[in-house]
Amino acid sequence: MVNMQQEIGIMKNGAWLKPLRMRLAMIEAIRAMSFRGLQRMFRPQERLFVFRFIRSGGEIAPQGLSLRYTAIAMIGLADEDESVVRRCLGGLSAHDVCACLISEAARSDNLGNIALSVWAASASGYSERGAALNRLADMKADQKPYPTVELAWALEALCHEQGHRAEDLQRKLAQRLIQAFNPDSGAFPHAIGDVGSRLRSHVSCFADMVYPIHALSTFARRWGDSSALDAARRCGDLICRLQGPAGQWWWHYDYRTGRVVEHYPVYSVHQDGMAPMALLALDETGGGNHAGGIAGGLDWIGHSPEVASPLIDKTADLIWRKVGRRGPKKVSRYLQAVASRLHPSCRVPGLNRVFPADAVDYETRPYHLGWILFAWNPRRMDAISREGSGTETTRRCN
Repeated sequence: MVNMQQEIGIMKNGAWLKPLRMRLAMIEAIRAMSFRGLQRMFRPQERLFVFRFIRSGGEIAPQGLSLRYTAIAMIGLADEDESVVRRCLGGLSAHDVCACLISEAARSDNLGNIALSVWAASASGYSERGAALNRLADMKADQKPYPTVELAWALEALCHEQGHRAEDLQRKLAQRLIQAFNPDSGAFPHAIGDVGSRLRSHVSCFADMVYPIHALSTFARRWGDSSALDAARRCGDLICRLQGPAGQWWWHYDYRTGRVVEHYPVYSVHQDGMAPMALLALDETGGGNHAGGIAGGLDWIGHSPEVASPLIDKTADLIWRKVGRRGPKKVSRYLQAVASRLHPSCRVPGLNRVFPADAVDYETRPYHLGWILFAWNPRRMDAISREGSGTETTRRCN
């Protein structure tokens, strides 16, 4: 049996990256598009990124501001050259923006915003984050009910911190995620803690899978924790096993069984950002070889069979948000949740005919571009571009 260190050695030889090397030009193109998009989305006066760009008629208009999306964008920019970062930030430095993030996080009551801000500051080398770390500890993420996604962000943020207090809390958060993981289904729940008997409490989304995969992979890499790696690996294997025929990463899963509850919408950020960042971190930690699934997800972005035009819009110089069903908002998700609640194998028939999945959501958000840059950071781009020297073969996971 291959242990963690042996598997990490297999990953380092580069041969497993062959499917991604074949898509190098595409990855380089979406990275370049991400830099241009972030430059358009940043507001220097507020030191924040907008909430979104949305196409209305023939115009593309910005809407709102977002602390959370700013933090994710800064995580994505953290490994880039300072000149590139300043160009994206209208001449400001990463520290200028992180100072704003940390100031807001220290007063926030939102665990996700606090965790992402601490993570962004740490990744950017901004040292004055003590007040936000204290606020993160005050949130009692190891005890209170929280969304799984936010707990995973908190674990990830703490994994980059030193000191007994941070290390103790990260161990507790890792254990909380591991205990919530369902080894029979391979899925994480949507929330951890007392969520009552809500009709949709058995439904997890794709984000509930990828962020714990990433955070537990980081934790396992830091501490050599095999139980963390095992949970991350099983969940990674699950989403790959269920991947769609054109590379789609599906949206809703049954926490009890691991089966897909509702396929759509398919989000572009899952395809080129979130799935790659989680599965690459997993594989680099010795969690298997999922490069084929990552490559398949990229292929869907380039050619989505559900719609006539690709989501990568070269004219707008943007990547559109998702492909979803036509019809009333979220009705198909609600119907499938109710049906699967009645019985795990029950699904509402005929949804593809009544609500066909051929509607493009013409908006884009800066967190999407941030996760692209984080997933395809300069270190990984260098590894992909180099010729592999090993003989390890790659499996297509679907």
